[in-house]
Amino acid sequence: MKLWWVWFTAVQSLKSACTRKRTFFWLCLVLMGFTVRTDNAGVSSFIRALSLKPRCYASLLHLFHSSALNLDKLTTAWYRLVLQKFTPVQYNGRHIILADGIKVPKEGRKMPAVKRLHQESGNNSKPAWIMGHSFQALGLLVSSATGKLACVPLYSRIHEGIITTNRDKRTLLDKLAIMFIACTQDMAISAILVADAYYASQKVIRPLLKRGHHLISRAKSNSVAYLPAQQITHSRKPGRPRLYGRKIHVRNVWHLLDEHFESAPSPVYGEKDIEIRYLSYDLIWRPAGRKIRFVWVDHPHRGRIILICTDRTLSPLDIIALYSYRYKIELSFKQAMHTIGSYGYHFWMKDMTFPSKKSGNQYLHRKPEAYRAGVQRKLNAYHRFVQLGCIAQGLLQYLALHFHHIVWNHFRSWLRTMDKTSPPSEAVVAQAMRSSLPEFLLVSVQELNVVKFLMDVMESERYEGFWQTG
Repeated sequence: MKLWWVWFTAVQSLKSACTRKRTFFWLCLVLMGFTVRTDNAGVSSFIRALSLKPRCYASLLHLFHSSALNLDKLTTAWYRLVLQKFTPVQYNGRHIILADGIKVPKEGRKMPAVKRLHQESGNNSKPAWIMGHSFQALGLLVSSATGKLACVPLYSRIHEGIITTNRDKRTLLDKLAIMFIACTQDMAISAILVADAYYASQKVIRPLLKRGHHLISRAKSNSVAYLPAQQITHSRKPGRPRLYGRKIHVRNVWHLLDEHFESAPSPVYGEKDIEIRYLSYDLIWRPAGRKIRFVWVDHPHRGRIILICTDRTLSPLDIIALYSYRYKIELSFKQAMHTIGSYGYHFWMKDMTFPSKKSGNQYLHRKPEAYRAGVQRKLNAYHRFVQLGCIAQGLLQYLALHFHHIVWNHFRSWLRTMDKTSPPSEAVVAQAMRSSLPEFLLVSVQELNVVKFLMDVMESERYEGFWQTG
């Protein structure tokens, strides 16, 4: 029962995003629904999970479409809550933010921004092409007192599928850089962005460096770098001095400098008794327009990889360790998809024109103003749903990292791999919250206005938890 008190204390920080008290009550109900539901079938699953009256379905739909829940204020309030409740991982005084994209299958022909997307994956079970929404997301790397790491979802938005004006030439890389800079400004932090090779681009690196942030990524196999040009002090010709010296194909370093590689214990998160070989060298890279640090890593099990880092004060082993944390955002996506259901929305736009099955982006610059407003309203509904899913997942991670002993006491189930000495997964925390909810409602109904509101809109005779409690 203590878990719910801690949970509600944290949720109080989100009040500033709501213009009315009743809006905040519905927000709490949605977060509770994300936490305790057993299926991810859209808004109707909230009705089943909390045994709400059927008429509440329309009210929940209205919440996601209503301007009474300000999306920007909700996101900013969540940033502040994350910095207050979690312990961020820092290197050289900089926070670690992880970035990646996720493609969510959506086949509704009445859903704006749905387009044909290509999936690159080594998994044969995934189709090469899907219809769906393309998101880009940011997560903050945090740590528990025992050293357990997690990626707390901060922000996730649709960045493809809708073109509001034909003058908009921004790419996904431009939008990611804008999203990252806005996030760090709201949080008032300096950060290192850790992302895969897709984001190792001038469009990402230069905006970050301009504002004092840094990037750690993987270099593509066809990348080239340059040695600094030798400066000639006597009889120099007119014009700017040379910046770039000898060109180096980074993939050739494996053979040219093999004898210069050093050996060290693997700094990769979770690995023990494994030795890697690595080489580090600072070279000029054209996308950055300056010297950056290249790290060639030869792992006995994972193979070879070339990493780049714009912060040359970091040691090669620190760069390897930081890049190894990138998979944490992929684990966060897995929990968001299958446990929380953060991307399980099904909001259709009645007046939308049918796109073809092979359609790409939907252009709105020739559409009527009312149609464009309707599309934007629907996109905001998607983003509110996903943002609330991110918040619900982050609250579960907070309980897992800081109250794991209480979580295991309320788990009241069994897992073959359960370890009560370590923080549990989001699924275990959700089960503990689900099992302790009935007694919490009975005890706190006279103390919390949100619980009173829930009891008013709940069909208590339909709630199975009260049968077990009674």
